[in-house]
Amino acid sequence: MTRLTPGDTAPDFTLPTADGEVSLAALRRAATKGVVVYFYPAAGTPGCTKEACDFRDSLASLQGAGYAVVGISPDPPAKLAKFAADEGLTFPLASDPEHQVLEAYDAWGEKQNYGKTYVGVIRSTVVVAPDGTVTEAQYNVKATGHVARLRKLLGVDA
Repeated sequence: MTRLTPGDTAPDFTLPTADGEVSLAALRRAATKGVVVYFYPAAGTPGCTKEACDFRDSLASLQGAGYAVVGISPDPPAKLAKFAADEGLTFPLASDPEHQVLEAYDAWGEKQNYGKTYVGVIRSTVVVAPDGTVTEAQYNVKATGHVARLRKLLGVDA
């Protein structure tokens, strides 16, 4: 699998959430500028909580600028529901336990942590335009400060 780059067609998806399901097609129809799809390893962990809360705190300005946000992890819907409730997250969190969407976006693969190599979620963010094309694709992003850099890149005012 190769990483997505601007101009590529984003793989479509429909995934379960704690409240039913979410699809990229529906999010694209609802967003005038695009959809921020971000991939994270595990709900409730420190880095993923920081990143999710940064998206939560930026959600009004992102939505005001025409962007929808969806987070995707391998966690089951029940764990995502608890994470959303605990952190006051109001954007959809989708469950991809079989890694089909993670793999389609090349956000699942080999990574290293503390000198050990293993396979898991590669923290990534892909921005998909309403027409389904990728406008931005970032891989191996850091949880802290990522949303602020993304907002600047997208021209979203604070």
